[in-house]
Amino acid sequence: MSDLFEDYAVAAARTGAYDEMFAPDQVARPTYRQLEEALASLDLADVSSRADSMARTFLDRGVTFDYAGEERPFPLDIVPRVISAPEWNVLERGVAQRVRALEAFLNDVYGRMSVAADGVVPRRIITSSKHFHRQVHGFEPAGGVRVHISGIDVVRDGEGTFRVLEDNVRVPSGVSYVLENRRAMAKGLPEAFSQQPIRPVEEYPRRLLSALRRTAPAGVDEPTVVVLTPGVFNSAYFEHTLLAGLMGVELVEGRDLICRGNRVYMRTTAGEQRVDVIYKRIDDDFLDPLQFRSDSMLGCPGLVNAARAGGVTIANAVGNGVADDKLVYSYVPDIIRYYLGEEPIIANVDTFRLEEDGAREEVLDRLDELVVKPVDGSGGKGLVIGPDASPEELDALRQRLVEDPRGWIAQPVLQLSTVPTLSGNRFGPRHVDLRPFAVNDGDDVWVLPGGLTRVALREGSLIVNSSQGGGSKDTWVLAESRNMPIEAEPRHSISIRERTSVWPVESSWRDRQAEQQQ
Repeated sequence: MSDLFEDYAVAAARTGAYDEMFAPDQVARPTYRQLEEALASLDLADVSSRADSMARTFLDRGVTFDYAGEERPFPLDIVPRVISAPEWNVLERGVAQRVRALEAFLNDVYGRMSVAADGVVPRRIITSSKHFHRQVHGFEPAGGVRVHISGIDVVRDGEGTFRVLEDNVRVPSGVSYVLENRRAMAKGLPEAFSQQPIRPVEEYPRRLLSALRRTAPAGVDEPTVVVLTPGVFNSAYFEHTLLAGLMGVELVEGRDLICRGNRVYMRTTAGEQRVDVIYKRIDDDFLDPLQFRSDSMLGCPGLVNAARAGGVTIANAVGNGVADDKLVYSYVPDIIRYYLGEEPIIANVDTFRLEEDGAREEVLDRLDELVVKPVDGSGGKGLVIGPDASPEELDALRQRLVEDPRGWIAQPVLQLSTVPTLSGNRFGPRHVDLRPFAVNDGDDVWVLPGGLTRVALREGSLIVNSSQGGGSKDTWVLAESRNMPIEAEPRHSISIRERTSVWPVESSWRDRQAEQQQ
């Protein structure tokens, strides 16, 4: 074993977590043995130079994120996360099952609300959610799909079992890092690609565009698709430009659109052009100033009415955020049983509902042992880890929970699984989660083989969010056989075609990005 792993066993024992690469006896698990052999041939100088090269590549390509008001290259660790084919098969089926159940749930809560009438989810839980929008009650989206794109966050517990941590079916982000991580890793660790049958990720833009086109309004043979961005100051703007470029569609802002006669048009140099499908990357509250925040300059007046009239498809649908509510999350196993008549393939993390008296009393008694989360939080904001909190912080939290029990959930502190991560001059165990992305075209739910692995870069930290100082890893899903599509060799660019559209090569993509920034 490389000297870079010299103190790894001691550090792994300190975490008490399930390590994905090494068994307790420090023998590499079968899934990681070929990767271990590749890493064993490298010394610190090799690893450091490759890591620096990947960081420079990200900076040159604009793969950055906002951290404490500063734009930084998105940290990508040189050790990938590897998932075996049998493990992925379970994850794939579990994610698809969850998406189908949430699709049925959203269709129901904005319609007959039978899930509440039958006592599966209390009506007050649904209607009190911050993201339940009465403006779209009774409306069936064009194309019949509400959850076009989803990101379901999963973690491994102390036994190595995958569990769902939360659902993201409103505006899920991060898939651009999946694509860019693979591109960078092909250069950073090319010898490992030839040793294992790794399933490719470059199919995502084609799948996404196909799903968006298939859910266009009825009677539209050649739908026009656009990506709606808040603009260059949004932290995910790089992703918006990348996906628009790879799909070969226009990237627009709200000021580029106009609604007339329940149709949406895009202003172009050749005049107005009808828009049939909008892949929105804007929160619902800012989408339409006639329906939501009247002071919003990011959206376009009339979009909601155009969608209600069937004149345009909005992906993801307005109002999906009620399914992201972490209190609703605690009911998803029951939702799966109710709509699908199936047992959940992937279990939830055990969750206390603070609006229930007994659960609230237990949480208040054990506040220093639990993780407490706001139900509408994201990016790790507002989260309090009891064992790491000061007495003053716990007292303030206790008061907030008593005043607003509906606004919070509590969960046990999960020692998320660890994967070796470069830290200084050694590899150390760092906690990770995984966000698989799924695309729903109304007939099939396709799950991208891999997803975004986020990693907490500080030793012992459980906060993996990039906005809180976390990084990422390339996620390698191993194919069951060489007959499946695999990464045949390291790639230096992503090239995808859909129908007659030609995907931009790197130089034209850079030109497009420069135009949008101007």
